[in-house]
Amino acid sequence: MATATRSDIIAMLGPVDDLVVAEIIGMRATVEELAEASSWIANDEALMNIGQPLARGRVSRLVEIIATAKEAEEEEPSMGR
Repeated sequence: MATATRSDIIAMLGPVDDLVVAEIIGMRATVEELAEASSWIANDEALMNIGQPLARGRVSRLVEIIATAKEAEEEEPSMGR
């Protein structure tokens, strides 16, 4: 399993703060873990409905990081967008 790189993180999450990227890289999260966490963020209800166990360990922490980053992004005033 390959550790997620900056490019992997940006490809999956879109533009995110450098601190978020650094935290994910520092966790040594894999591309697979990042993809699973992204799936939970995108559609947690569907995953629960098919019996997928709740995210645990590093994936759970990634879900927290991604959710917090998305919330912060939504709270920022749009700057010329």
